[in-house]
Amino acid sequence: MNLTNYEKKVLYGITKFPNANDRELAEKFRIKQSTVSAIRKRLKEENYYKLYFVPMLQNFGAEIMAIIYTNFNPVIPLEKRVEITEEKIEASEEIFFSMGEEDKGFSISFAKNYTSIGKINDIRTNTFGSLGLLDRQYPKEVIFPFELSKIYRFFDFSPLLADLFGMNENSIENKNFFEINKTNFSKREKKIFCKIIEYPEKSSKEIAEMVGVTRHTVGRLKKKFMNGYMKTVVIPNFKKLGLKILAFYHITLNPHNPPNFEKDELKGLLCNEIVFFAARRFEFVAISIHTNFEKYKLCKTNILQKLKENDWIVINPMIRTYSLNKAKVIKDFNFLPITKKLLAC
Repeated sequence: MNLTNYEKKVLYGITKFPNANDRELAEKFRIKQSTVSAIRKRLKEENYYKLYFVPMLQNFGAEIMAIIYTNFNPVIPLEKRVEITEEKIEASEEIFFSMGEEDKGFSISFAKNYTSIGKINDIRTNTFGSLGLLDRQYPKEVIFPFELSKIYRFFDFSPLLADLFGMNENSIENKNFFEINKTNFSKREKKIFCKIIEYPEKSSKEIAEMVGVTRHTVGRLKKKFMNGYMKTVVIPNFKKLGLKILAFYHITLNPHNPPNFEKDELKGLLCNEIVFFAARRFEFVAISIHTNFEKYKLCKTNILQKLKENDWIVINPMIRTYSLNKAKVIKDFNFLPITKKLLAC
């Protein structure tokens, strides 16, 4: 990673404040606006980050977010397994992200209901089972109904970058990334909504030309959509930043002494390197990303220490690590298929 101090500040700013323009970032970090503009352009051209609009599908008929993880008997090379899963499993509209190594993998999905996830998992189990890939157990499902869950971080990399770049992170954690605010859109609104999800980097003028409306209409609707119906997320390039280890946690909590869900006690487990954290009353899934094994071990130790000190766990936690140099992203943050399926746009 060969970023200057200004480049680090701008990359952090883009990640922390993804909706801020160059002038606003320049004011926040006391950098010339022209410098911010030049750095943003350079970081984008050199693939240091990608910007996504995350649809708030809990407001358009999606009832659950599902995480499925599997341990594999690595008798078939990862490349062959990817080829099989891309055709039979990853093609499912519900799955928006998945990655794997030789002996393990996980995916994250949005779905209208459990039936949709059940169908995918049946295909997954049948496919892997028939090939002798499953390692003594079925794929494990973790279901987060939006109305019963809190997602404290949804691929928020700003605390991680603050730690990596030696900056002060004054983060106010969102109580729930997927707040429920159901609505109905018109046919035209749905069409524009889906185009913005499909082309997050396009300007209002470019979207307007695609859809056949005025730039003013797209700009007005985009402001409406950003008020509870889509959120901006910036994902930095792992390899360019020297990130080496991804840790996947599935923790089942003590049913006799769980943390206080209403008071958000689980937020006390968050370390800077946790980029994803979804919780229900009696379980949570977290994903953390680290530059080295020592950093991973420190974060893991802090989490387990707090869980044990508070008597919040009674069974051994499930923790799997992935080498970001060896792991393969099988489906890379694609929210469009499930958006089109639910909105019929």
